[in-house]
Amino acid sequence: MHIVFAAGGTGGHINPAIAIAGTVRSKHPEAKISFIGNRTGMEATLVPKAGYDFYPIDVAGFQRKLSWTNIKRNVDALYKVFASTAQAGKLLRQLQPDLAVGTGGYVCGPVLRKAAKMGIKTATHEQNAFPGVTTKMLCKFVDAVMVAMPQAVSRLPQNRSYTVTGNPVRESMLHMTRAQARKALGLDDRPMILSCGGSLGARRINEAVAELLAWHANSGKYYHFHAIGKYGMDFMPKLIHSKGVDYEHLPNLRITEYIYDMDLCMAAADLVINRAGATTLSELQVQGKPSILIPSPNVAENHQYYNAKALADNGAAILIEEKDLTGQVLIEAVQALLEHPERLEQMHRQAAAMAVYDANERIYQVLMELLYDKPQD
Repeated sequence: MHIVFAAGGTGGHINPAIAIAGTVRSKHPEAKISFIGNRTGMEATLVPKAGYDFYPIDVAGFQRKLSWTNIKRNVDALYKVFASTAQAGKLLRQLQPDLAVGTGGYVCGPVLRKAAKMGIKTATHEQNAFPGVTTKMLCKFVDAVMVAMPQAVSRLPQNRSYTVTGNPVRESMLHMTRAQARKALGLDDRPMILSCGGSLGARRINEAVAELLAWHANSGKYYHFHAIGKYGMDFMPKLIHSKGVDYEHLPNLRITEYIYDMDLCMAAADLVINRAGATTLSELQVQGKPSILIPSPNVAENHQYYNAKALADNGAAILIEEKDLTGQVLIEAVQALLEHPERLEQMHRQAAAMAVYDANERIYQVLMELLYDKPQD
């Protein structure tokens, strides 16, 4: 069995593919698993770190807002549409996979279209309630379309069937306990805050987190792990230092560009501050983590706001819109939770009650049915 995954752009597309690959590998240790992605994308780093072979192609998305700069980018993207299709075909002929699976990002288009034309079995998974352009386009070509949420079905072409699976999460997320994670990380019983500015680094979140660090870091009262993100590296270290926080020498802090051991860090955390991407929320739910969610306003159909609102309405999270976010607002929200453990416990229960624990298994069954035309035990 050889499965090729196509995923790219952000952790929200890449991590689901890695999660599905992990489930397949756990059931079929002999299976060959490969990834195709953009040579300049996060996948070029995350996939090899997860232990899978990575094959790069050159692909870019089209810019929707009209400007001279974006027109030039779209001309380049159009060229890459043809180039990436040829590159994808060459790789697929080289790899000879039995199945090609896409989990989002522009790279899925050329890889899955070419695979379908070559007679390779194909499947795609949409993580959000508002499907992306790539998913809508691929519905015409692929053998199976899986969606995480039933709301997505009404927003996709109605001339085919869909399978609702939930969002895949890494196996370690499903089974890692707080005690195990804290032991592995060498933490004592102090509360731990885990925060991320998105995989690329949201400036507004990073700036608010800098204020939060200035509020608590030097007291040593809390642990705080923060992922700055790719673009945050340009300014965040200087900003934190300007607040009087010498984070490199404070053992209760871990400030990095990206958190590669997110399974450990989330399991160890008492409070998570993050965007509201579908994959992130699924991980919060299976781990039962209280959260402060700051949806990205720069996504299609404002879908992250509705993702976050679902948790907030169920008492599992606090929702702060980015337009309302300041350092002081974030400090007050964190303080109100960490100083009232009973509220954290209630949020933990509500988050866990929303979880879909068998999404990986549902997706695995769809893939095996494609490969073997029957469900697998």
